[in-house]
Amino acid sequence: MDARKESEATPAKNRTEVERKSEFELAVTRTVDAPARVVFEAWTKAELFRRWWVPKSFGLSLLSCEMDVRVGGQYRLAFPNGDSTMEFFGTYLEVTPHSRLVWTNEEGDGGVTVTTVTFEEREGKTLLAVCDRYPSKEAMESGAMGAMPEALDQLGELLAGLGSSTEAR
Repeated sequence: MDARKESEATPAKNRTEVERKSEFELAVTRTVDAPARVVFEAWTKAELFRRWWVPKSFGLSLLSCEMDVRVGGQYRLAFPNGDSTMEFFGTYLEVTPHSRLVWTNEEGDGGVTVTTVTFEEREGKTLLAVCDRYPSKEAMESGAMGAMPEALDQLGELLAGLGSSTEAR
């Protein structure tokens, strides 16, 4: 199978790569300019997560962001959708501080998608790898990994604002 790769980069930004790993798996990688501890906090503290997760180009805002980041803990994200809400939710399967998160995405009708994020610190920067494993080809085709480059740009902006040496609180 041919792996599909896309990348975006400008002189001021780190490159985001999106790669189809298999029939059911997509991976996104990017180096961000902050230590793994701070990047992990941006993924696990609701007050930080809500500031970067939704791409601005979508024109949406999070109505609520609940995150109980522990094995067996759950998350729920709610967005406006006309006169109602659209919700994304799941359960954390693995939580290894500063290095790995694994959770389910249970809102789809076509089965459960599992997301794995790894944080590998290299000389004060962090290599992020986000991998979604879909239950079917159809689920993968309708997935939202295309939004990750913009969301990760926003994460980079947030981290720059926090300062790499500042404790994210």
